[in-house]
Amino acid sequence: MSVLQTKYIPTVKAIKAAAEKLKGIAAVSPLEEHIRFSEKYKCKILFKREDLQQVRSYKIRGAYNKISSLDPEETKNGIICASAGNHAQGVALSCRLLKIKGKIFMPAPTPNQKVEQVKMFGQDFVEVVLVGDTFDDSYHKATEECKQFGKPLVHPFNDPKVIEGQGTVGLEIVQQAKESIDYIFIPVGGGGLASGLSSIVKGLSPKTKIIGVEPAGAPSMSKSISKGEVVQLEKIEKFVDGASVQRVGDLTFEICNKNLDVMTTVHEGKICQTILEMYNKDAIVAEPAGVMSIAALDEFKDEIKGKTVVCLVSGSNNDITRTAEIKERALLYANLKHYFIIKFPQRPGALREFVVDMLGPNDDITHFEYTKKVNRENDVAVVGIQLKSQDDLQPLITKLKKHNFFGDYLNDKPELFQFLV
Repeated sequence: MSVLQTKYIPTVKAIKAAAEKLKGIAAVSPLEEHIRFSEKYKCKILFKREDLQQVRSYKIRGAYNKISSLDPEETKNGIICASAGNHAQGVALSCRLLKIKGKIFMPAPTPNQKVEQVKMFGQDFVEVVLVGDTFDDSYHKATEECKQFGKPLVHPFNDPKVIEGQGTVGLEIVQQAKESIDYIFIPVGGGGLASGLSSIVKGLSPKTKIIGVEPAGAPSMSKSISKGEVVQLEKIEKFVDGASVQRVGDLTFEICNKNLDVMTTVHEGKICQTILEMYNKDAIVAEPAGVMSIAALDEFKDEIKGKTVVCLVSGSNNDITRTAEIKERALLYANLKHYFIIKFPQRPGALREFVVDMLGPNDDITHFEYTKKVNRENDVAVVGIQLKSQDDLQPLITKLKKHNFFGDYLNDKPELFQFLV
């Protein structure tokens, strides 16, 4: 009988064995108090800094634990994996350390920074293939190749050895904490980390509440737990590439459904605000999935007062070319960035009147796309405006309408808005 047909439960013994195997491979990452967030939420906030691993995420743990457990006969022709980025880096480094050939399938939209890191860690031992739009597309191609060539698949989350490897994060947290832990906030994608960590924590610190956090645009575990069975989402928002899957694992669902005290989601815009805040105020470079645990704290601010809370900073593989998009999403979420269709009368001075008389002293034009049409009373422009305060929006709209500059407001029209952001 296969593992998927049995009730698999990660044991404390198995996770401790994984920790022994990972000595000298995965760093024992710091568990450090964050003073600013502790003061903000009136509790003790501890960051588990998995972003400081060599591959800049916890994924080395599960990947190495799995690959090193394979029989040499199984790996003689190499291994295969599918990944949105971080698992691929863990697999690549593991392949190089174990001198095993690997073929890694990644979604075509994967940030270039992650693709280059995979190649750097794997060197001559790995081949990277970019295919499909999502992890699930890449996973489908990977499984096809496994069947065709009989190579073992190193799954990013739905595998006992991967789960046990990721569980070593939880083992370290319990061992490093100087006091009892009331809450642990963890990111959830496919559920490998959540399964391993929750199993060891429930075994060693059963009173600790474990909060799983997903991106609002890809709530696959939340939906599955709500329905009581694994569900596949038809469509997901792919921005949080490290935690956006259409379908969680069968193994991970069973474990998370049993162990997680709460599942919650956090808006992608809130994630972006948190990324910028941590970079600007703490000099911590984190990827979208890496800050989800911190972005979710606002929802629980009353509940966690006076408590000891651990947030897992799960990864820092963020591509600098995404900075503009991250800032844009953060401003939109804060209701400070707005797009309009503006009508300009065909007369001299209309543009000057708009800039001088319509906009406030702190308003900033960040996008301007002008189309001049002959034989029409008004020319049209798509204008993006950044406000100092969200309270300035309604007065601006009122003024635009009063002076006949208002054409339309685009933020609440997704069918048009998608072409701007």
